[in-house]
Amino acid sequence: MVTYSDRMDAVFKALADPIRRELLDQLFREDGQTLSALEAHFEITRFGVMKHLKILEEAGLVVTRRRGREKLHFLNPVPIRLVHDRWVSKYSEPWAAALSDLKSRLESPMEKIFEIYIKTTPEQLWEAITHSEIRGKYQFGMHIKSDFTPGSRFEMAPGGGDLLGEGENVEVDPPRRLVQTMRALWGEDVKAEGTSRITWEIEPVGDSCHLTVTHDQLREGANEQLYGGWPMILSGLKTWLETGQILTTPGSLMYT
Repeated sequence: MVTYSDRMDAVFKALADPIRRELLDQLFREDGQTLSALEAHFEITRFGVMKHLKILEEAGLVVTRRRGREKLHFLNPVPIRLVHDRWVSKYSEPWAAALSDLKSRLESPMEKIFEIYIKTTPEQLWEAITHSEIRGKYQFGMHIKSDFTPGSRFEMAPGGGDLLGEGENVEVDPPRRLVQTMRALWGEDVKAEGTSRITWEIEPVGDSCHLTVTHDQLREGANEQLYGGWPMILSGLKTWLETGQILTTPGSLMYT
């Protein structure tokens, strides 16, 4: 059984190599690249790039998706967020400062994919995603209001506050898959971005769940406010389900 410690060891191993860090930087600059596109940036063989990408995939730092005949590689900054929450907030050694800087760079890029493993059941995870009070504990104090039926509306707002997000539940398949459209309303700049799509996919793995959140239908160069908070949200979700505690890193209690 793969433990949390094993996953963290894999992340540190992946980040230890400069070529792998450069691969992450390349995906930071342009997400969703093919192997051929990534290979062009390096003076090593195609096989060498494939080996490095495999290590990054095993660490959860890179995820892949098929688009027709192409295999695209996407940056997943969630493991960096988890390492940051576990270590950087406690220590001030130079390596920790460097890791914090890497976390910040990777959380910026229109499709964005985020993956995380959480020790919980699919039913408990589904409840945490759809229950208004629980949602507020890890998503910046945002409560979600909906009956979660296909075609129904949902609204997001801090307790007693103004409406900050709205959308439609397109697909509802508990406790496996939830697809929603979403329109951000907390500022004129994000309102102008229009509607994007969020897909939650839950896969049971042993005593844990593999959660994938895909935020897509974003325009090229979309405002980072729309998707930049996902690593912290998912880190907070994991913390709540596994420990019952509220994550208190900067920004996590924005509206509480």
